[in-house]
Amino acid sequence: MRPRRDPARRQGRGGWDAGRTVAAARDRARDGPRDADGRGNARGRPARRRRRGCGRRARVRRADAAVDPRGRLPRSRRGRDFLSAIPVIVGYVLREALRRRVFAVVLLLTAVFLVLFWVANHYVHGELRTLQVPQDVPVDARTFASAFLGGLALFATMFLGVVLAVFLTLGAVRGDAERGLLQPLVVRPVGRSTFLVARFLGAVAVTAPYVIVVDLAAVVITGLTMHWWPDRIATPAVEVACAVAIVTALALLGSIFLSSTANGIAIFMLFGAGLVAGLLGTIGHVIGSTAIRHASTVAAYLTPFEALYQDALRQLTSSTTGLTGFLLQLGPFGGAYVHGWPVRLWAAAFFVLVGVTALLAFRRRDL
Repeated sequence: MRPRRDPARRQGRGGWDAGRTVAAARDRARDGPRDADGRGNARGRPARRRRRGCGRRARVRRADAAVDPRGRLPRSRRGRDFLSAIPVIVGYVLREALRRRVFAVVLLLTAVFLVLFWVANHYVHGELRTLQVPQDVPVDARTFASAFLGGLALFATMFLGVVLAVFLTLGAVRGDAERGLLQPLVVRPVGRSTFLVARFLGAVAVTAPYVIVVDLAAVVITGLTMHWWPDRIATPAVEVACAVAIVTALALLGSIFLSSTANGIAIFMLFGAGLVAGLLGTIGHVIGSTAIRHASTVAAYLTPFEALYQDALRQLTSSTTGLTGFLLQLGPFGGAYVHGWPVRLWAAAFFVLVGVTALLAFRRRDL
């Protein structure tokens, strides 16, 4: 690195100016035009005064645009950089999942579940042919058994979706930071907020279609085997996909503070606590305990993914009434007591709260 102003030229032996040749070469190498005054004066005094800058402090010359990184790049491109970085990180998430064989494990579990679910439907349908319901008991055995199997499929679909979401996000922040993969991304090419949003979108882009497809496949198996279709087909699948998205956001939030193993354990324990709260609510309604019902409702709102799951169960048999509907409400896969638009709105607000908390925490986190 040379200073902006060249030093004074030395006098060579025999009166020859030793710095004249060097100064002329430097002038020719510069981007600007050559100084004509320094060429006509043998002693070089006027040019020397101008080079000294009349007492100004010498500074390091700025590098040319061809040498300086980002020298020819436009400055204000944050919006476009944000949009262009998201597909790159989403692709990185998918390639990392393929490398870790996450998709292979989940697809194997899904195939096993669908085969076992078809076998269960086949044998239940065979038993219903020989089942004789008393005339004085107004219960539709086919509706009861089919709705129970549909609720079981909904639970299994949500569980598999949560497993996939946890595997995709359990080491998203701290795990990558410990391996040295996160620092090069969030320092210069993309920001922390962009990275976190892209990781979430990458996980949801996999889990949401997966949950919807598996749930619809289970509905088709039940419909073709048991000759029964739920009252709502698309709504339960969408609600379970939203529940898995909330679990994904919680897993990303946990990955900021916890290691990969600890984060996975915490998310699965939280998921199990929500399911237990739903079962306690069913027991509380059966035995008429106000305290248990109130505690279950509070727990469902603290874990909105469980509340969405209960609302999805409710949508399966929303039009079923009578003794059959009452028996389905006894659960555990046939009905729910926390449902409606208040649950959906609270789940959306909870998701926004978790997302904002994760973004703020990641910005303050030391990597």
